[in-house]
Amino acid sequence: MRIVFLGTPDFAAYTLSKLIESGHEVVAVITAPDRKAGRGQKLQESAVKKIALQHNLPCLQPSNLKDPDFIQHLKSYQAELQIVVAFRMLPEVVWNMPERGTMNLHASLLPYYRGAAPINWAIINGESYTGVSTFLLEHKIDTGHIILRKKIAIDKRETAGSLHDKLMKEGAKIVLESVDLIIHGKAEPLAQDDLLAKENDLEKLPEAPKIFREDCKIDWQKKAKQIDQKIRGLSPYPAAWTKLRRKSDNKHFNLKIYDCLPTDRSSIEPGVITVSDNRLYVACGDNLIELLELQLEGKKRMVIKDFLNGIELADYEMVLA
Repeated sequence: MRIVFLGTPDFAAYTLSKLIESGHEVVAVITAPDRKAGRGQKLQESAVKKIALQHNLPCLQPSNLKDPDFIQHLKSYQAELQIVVAFRMLPEVVWNMPERGTMNLHASLLPYYRGAAPINWAIINGESYTGVSTFLLEHKIDTGHIILRKKIAIDKRETAGSLHDKLMKEGAKIVLESVDLIIHGKAEPLAQDDLLAKENDLEKLPEAPKIFREDCKIDWQKKAKQIDQKIRGLSPYPAAWTKLRRKSDNKHFNLKIYDCLPTDRSSIEPGVITVSDNRLYVACGDNLIELLELQLEGKKRMVIKDFLNGIELADYEMVLA
């Protein structure tokens, strides 16, 4: 079966590699245009493009998915199925092109956590499990008929980074299983509303909207458990942040936090910093939370021991929110 693959980051590149290794006929790859990155602002190829080039696959990088020339080029590959993993929203003229439709891999147990950031929000909200789903694209985003779902546990100290890697590997597996079902005519896509009725689950579904910088700001008046979930759910990217205030001159510094550990030690006033035995604690709305790894504005990412060697924290406090 002739397949066109659409995707951009590592999460997608892993699935593309597994599709190729399994012997499926990938006839073309669609990915984002090269972008400038780094201090030198050099053009960087996407992870998916690198895989495509390694295997001498045609690679299209349209800036406009409705461009007539791109549409004609895409049609020329005569794909029977398109597979989308971590790519932008497609116009109907693209997703409705193949006779077998367009299948999407989503990093949640649909219909839960529809949206751009399902991995982050599952941890931020304190879920004990999530999963991966394959479904057929329709007009409304992340609402199409489901082919397969797989449930995956979220470990107690899971971060967005570690969960990303788990879901990336499991996602590739169910994409291959779903393709095999489609090839052999055994796929039985199920409407998401029917699935909800069968599971008799929540009336209000948790969603996974795009995360903006302000969403990543820490409110130290919240409970330590909530702050811990937020830090882990945003680590390593885009990273939870706060402002550190120098009391002597009221100057503020941005501080990203990548790792922490909530404690059962109660706190008095949120935002107060305590250093004890080379360990750093911040008071939250209920208990203290220990910071383990962070990055001060203009500095490199470092563990707390190294951070404490270069700063006198007696003159600093956290800005509450």
